[in-house]
Amino acid sequence: MSDLPRPAKPCPFQNQWFIEKSRNQRRGNGVLIRSAAADAGGKVWMKHIRRALIALAALVLAAGGVWAHADAALLMEEPYGTFGAINPTGHAAIYLNHICAETPTQLRACRPGEFGVVISRYHRVAGYDWLAIPLVPYLYAVDRVDDIPTTADAELEAQLRDAYRRRHLLDIIPDVEEGKDAGEAPKGDWTQLIGASYDRKIYGFQIETTPEADERFIAEFNDNRNVSHFNLFFHNCADFSKMLLNVYYPHSIHRNFFIDLGITTPKQVARSLTKYAKRHPELDFSTFIIPQVPGSIHRSHPINGVVESLVKSKKYVVPLFVLSPQVTAGMIVAYLADGRFKAPKDSPREILPGDIESVGAASVNVTDPATPLVEPASTNSTAEPQLHRHVPAVSSSAPAAVAPTPPVVGAAQ
Repeated sequence: MSDLPRPAKPCPFQNQWFIEKSRNQRRGNGVLIRSAAADAGGKVWMKHIRRALIALAALVLAAGGVWAHADAALLMEEPYGTFGAINPTGHAAIYLNHICAETPTQLRACRPGEFGVVISRYHRVAGYDWLAIPLVPYLYAVDRVDDIPTTADAELEAQLRDAYRRRHLLDIIPDVEEGKDAGEAPKGDWTQLIGASYDRKIYGFQIETTPEADERFIAEFNDNRNVSHFNLFFHNCADFSKMLLNVYYPHSIHRNFFIDLGITTPKQVARSLTKYAKRHPELDFSTFIIPQVPGSIHRSHPINGVVESLVKSKKYVVPLFVLSPQVTAGMIVAYLADGRFKAPKDSPREILPGDIESVGAASVNVTDPATPLVEPASTNSTAEPQLHRHVPAVSSSAPAAVAPTPPVVGAAQ
């Protein structure tokens, strides 16, 4: 046994090294454990933060949907020219600020930066019952807001209309093919599609809609046949506007068999829509005016209903009274009882209706050439901003309105 080698004595420094190593390992494990726990806690907090941000974004989007709701507006347009003096009922169209035109006969939802579309029924335009034109060209025959002229004459109006037709409407309104006017713009009612504000003043009656209603509207009109069946008395532009508004609010618009003899007129559609809005105060409803572009083009005429155009003119009502006192008295009573509806002449004047940067408008006398059509609101004014830009004063050289002639009811002009 004594010959066996003795085990070597452990070195004190070696033992100390093992002890320190063990301590460091235990410390390191603690650090690792604490680090892992911290990482797990951080991930949980990040999940909570992401969820909170998603909820906040949803609230913002919901609030934005309330602020920027869709609208439909009746455009009640004054009559103009010789035919407008004979037929003072004017023209009606519908402006939809969340629906746009892929083509003049195909609707879609608007994309960011688009102003919406104006839809109406026209007589003898490419065989279609209705056509849809973007808002800016419908009013001014240009593509961009910056290109809207401050004044216009008949020559500029014709040039802008023909230029827009050549850019966008050649498929439905082609050039004249034969004769001395070959290659030129055709004659006809297509001119009512674009540049409406050069010829007449327009009154707007705007009521809120919903995106869901807009989707149903787009689907219905894109699927239906679009073939003209214009009729002067029963399928005119006002009948079409009545039908469109009744799609959004059923039974809101109706004929008046007393003051319009059963013929739908733009003024009757405006009267019905205004009464409907009063019965439903929960709906946002407002009015606006789009002034006629100043210049040498004749000013448009006041818009009237059927009976109104007869009883308000002495040179018509007196002969009618001599021929048939009972009928004339009945028309006067009907007009006084339910026919007095005034255009909203104190409404804000707008270059374009919609959510665009603007200044306030003051009520002015539009018949006075020295008075601007639009004035900035004072700093103390409570009126909401409504105008995109100032509208220049009406040119003093503008001709006086044409004297009225016996009215012919029905068709729009």
